[in-house]
Amino acid sequence: MNFRRDFIKFPLAAALVGSLALTALPSFAQSVTLLNVSYDPTRELYVEFNQAFAKYWKGKTGQDVTIKQSHGGSGKQARSIIDGLDADVATLALAGDTDALHTNGGWIPKDWQKRLPHNSSPYTSTIVLVVRQGNPKGIKDWDDLVKPGVSVITPNPKTSGGARWNYLAAWEFAKRKYGGDAKAKEFVAKLYGNVPVLDTGARGSTITFAQRNQGDVLIAWENEAYLLEKEFGAKFDVVAPSISILAEPAVTVVDKNVDKKGTRAVAEEYLKFLYTEEGQDIAGKNFYRPAVSEKAKAKYAKQFPKLNLFTIDAAFGGWDKAAKDHFADNASFDQIYTRK
Repeated sequence: MNFRRDFIKFPLAAALVGSLALTALPSFAQSVTLLNVSYDPTRELYVEFNQAFAKYWKGKTGQDVTIKQSHGGSGKQARSIIDGLDADVATLALAGDTDALHTNGGWIPKDWQKRLPHNSSPYTSTIVLVVRQGNPKGIKDWDDLVKPGVSVITPNPKTSGGARWNYLAAWEFAKRKYGGDAKAKEFVAKLYGNVPVLDTGARGSTITFAQRNQGDVLIAWENEAYLLEKEFGAKFDVVAPSISILAEPAVTVVDKNVDKKGTRAVAEEYLKFLYTEEGQDIAGKNFYRPAVSEKAKAKYAKQFPKLNLFTIDAAFGGWDKAAKDHFADNASFDQIYTRK
């Protein structure tokens, strides 16, 4: 896949979403269509995965399946579903965004995360730093991002799930190194003082950094960082920080929609396929960390650095608390981020 070409074309996906009008299909239909509403950096993963699943489903049932994709900032995507986007499955960046589908309209049950293994997270990731060739600013860890003259690219945590992982990873680093939440807040305020622009999603920030040539360092999903390195080669280097966060993107069927459209069976099978050996291999191939397959974990272990990872539950008391403390209106992000 041409990663650069996808960068250029991706806004078309958003334009197409509005024209999607999926209707219920009878059980004897020769074809079925699913809509996967996902977050920014999963584009390449699901292009490959969708092809594999379509082949599997055709062989199992004789039915053709087409999977349409919608991508954007995770929080923004969740709101689109709540506002009526007919998603059959939601594969968002964090469980907190998915929880919103329950609390705002009951699109999914409260215990949705218990329906699939590994808390409905078939793959994991983390947050790393991407710098320009040769690392001219000498960036080695989070504390280098607050130095004068360092321009940092990261998306807006009000709209992007990846940006929330970025923010919390930096916060926990500072809390441990400098002692306490007050020091962490000061540190993160300095970091965002070095951010010239907040894109709405992770892919937008990658475009800003890689194609528009803005910034000295990109705070990025691990898979996004390695896709950049793969596409552009020596133009970028990936820096693994001393500590980062275990990101657990979660997946679910959107119950109200699949029951209305008659697509529950194929939608559930679609998500289960993520946990198969083939699905786990595709995740690893696209630089996500396989969550359940020991074979895939072993196969792709060398491409992932060994990092000191903490969890959202251990460091922040879970997504509900983290969202209230940091990303709700007038919470810590609103308090520290001001445009100059």
